[in-house]
Amino acid sequence: MSKVRGKFFEYVLPAIFSFALSGVYTIVDGYFIGNRMGDMGIAAITLGYPVTALVQAAGTGLGLGAAICYTILKSRSEDRQAEYMLGTASLMMLVLSFVMTGAVLSWLYPILRLLGAEGAITEPTAEYVRYIVLGTVFQVMGTGLVPFIRNMGGAKFAMAAMFCGFFGNILFDWLFVWVWPYGLAGAAWASVLGQAIAMFMALGYFASKKTRISLPPFKKLPEIAGKIIRVGAAPFGLVLCPNITLLIMNRFFLVHGGEQALAVYGVIGYIVYIVLLLLQGVGDGCQPLISRFYGAKDKNAMLHTRRLSYITSFAITLVSILICILYRKQAGLLFGASDETNLQVARILPWFMAALIFEAYTRMGSAYLYATEKSSLSYLLVYAEPVLVLAFLLALAPGLGLTGVWIANPAARAAAAAAAAVIKRRDDRQRLAA
Repeated sequence: MSKVRGKFFEYVLPAIFSFALSGVYTIVDGYFIGNRMGDMGIAAITLGYPVTALVQAAGTGLGLGAAICYTILKSRSEDRQAEYMLGTASLMMLVLSFVMTGAVLSWLYPILRLLGAEGAITEPTAEYVRYIVLGTVFQVMGTGLVPFIRNMGGAKFAMAAMFCGFFGNILFDWLFVWVWPYGLAGAAWASVLGQAIAMFMALGYFASKKTRISLPPFKKLPEIAGKIIRVGAAPFGLVLCPNITLLIMNRFFLVHGGEQALAVYGVIGYIVYIVLLLLQGVGDGCQPLISRFYGAKDKNAMLHTRRLSYITSFAITLVSILICILYRKQAGLLFGASDETNLQVARILPWFMAALIFEAYTRMGSAYLYATEKSSLSYLLVYAEPVLVLAFLLALAPGLGLTGVWIANPAARAAAAAAAAVIKRRDDRQRLAA
């Protein structure tokens, strides 16, 4: 199994580094805006971020869903069908980009009310969201094409594409927020342009490899699109569900704690999201190998890869917890938060970080399931999170107030991990019997 271990780290380490950059990518806007506009700016980005997450989740879902199918087909030497996956996914990403842009711009203020934006915070949030959705095509294509590169064996190039997008985002944030005072609109455009860099690098990779992007006959298009959606629904949910949770918790924080509680959660959310992206790096990094071994019916290599994913994800989580505990008193200051907000962040952050042990277990379980076409079981794990969070909020917030809101998220992660353990045991029994 030493060859499997070597391949595992060859794929996973670049993916972890890529998503580490992506994690910092998500806090760059908060850093520049927080230090320019304070708590109000952080709160506006926190309220508007679910829209950004929806856009990027759409790209990830379509791209990774199709890339999984592409890898399995390639491992079975069905090259023509694999080309159809890439072509169909590209078409779906383009169409969906324009549909999403039109829909959000048409119903912007009803969407903002759904996100919890009320009063003075509404217009700053609208400004951020409006410019984010104008660049939807770059974000969907940027996040959707990179998984194909990784599944084609280009893990290092995928890392380079995300690396360049990340530094582009920093440069444009500096220009548009600090040098030229474009505020939230500037932060939004910085994010969009960073994703555009990743998209054009991905297209360059396909051109250099002479990758064929073929559309299937029209009558086969719905069948292939349906398969992409079925497989991609789980990775789509992995990106989106934490942000559905964010939306739900934003509303409870506004009710029970006001804008300051929302700013505290915004800072904690940024930090937690970085760790979630590192875990996604492990899951997405090992996915091409698991899918390849699954397609080739190499059960031992497939299960060994899964075991390595659990070990790696737990190690990353424990190191992240230690770092956050040591530097928790500086976390809020990084984002320009007020002294009172920073004190609250230092008090609550360790509890949120500790709950990520449960999340590591759940995420590796779901990644393994969708990589092996166990879509229905992966849906259960992925989409349980916001449902469980809402259930715990409704149960705890009325009696405990703001404390109950804080407790709900860690409790939901623990419950989801328990479900993941049951599903893993059931899946292992079925595979041993096969």
